[in-house]
Amino acid sequence: MVNYKTVAEEASAEQIIEKSKFIGYIRSVESRDEAEAFIKEIRTMHKNATHNVPAYIIGEKSQLQWASDDGEPSGTSGAPMLHLLAGEGITNVVIVVTRYFGGIKLGTGGLVRAYTGTARLVLEAAGLCEVREFDMISFGIDYSYYGKIQNMEQSGLFKITDSAFEENIKLTLQSDPESTEHILKALSEMTGGACSGDKIKIEKKSGKIKI
Repeated sequence: MVNYKTVAEEASAEQIIEKSKFIGYIRSVESRDEAEAFIKEIRTMHKNATHNVPAYIIGEKSQLQWASDDGEPSGTSGAPMLHLLAGEGITNVVIVVTRYFGGIKLGTGGLVRAYTGTARLVLEAAGLCEVREFDMISFGIDYSYYGKIQNMEQSGLFKITDSAFEENIKLTLQSDPESTEHILKALSEMTGGACSGDKIKIEKKSGKIKI
């Protein structure tokens, strides 16, 4: 089950446009406080920059959206970056584009292109991922069933994430919650009921999967 889409990694990217240096920074965050802390971090790092333009989207349904032009002409920097993030369908993300003015004015259209272009560069550098809910299914199984488990994995219903070869094989499978019941039934039928009930531990987790 996909909860939301966000950036896979923290990243930075830069470009020079008409002698002005634009540096983009992006990070996945879980709250407004985390986003504000990141913005403060970048502003401290570049305290002598002409502008540090921020934007962020927070919440699984993108409930909180905010941007600032940080002294650039209204609507030329923060808002276009926010529009870019929203257009990608991502959330729980904060971006800051730092500008060191090079002496040549870019005009309204030029500023929009410069900030959105830098935001796009850093977004590409970070990559995208889905934050999904999944089940971790742990159990022990006789060696004679291991080949069948590997064949089942090829169906895409689950992924073997851990295995320990001892007196029997201890396996951990990662599956979408929608597939778990089917997997448990298949394991029980395969082993004649030996692998079922309290012999199986199911732990619910969530995490990032790069796309």
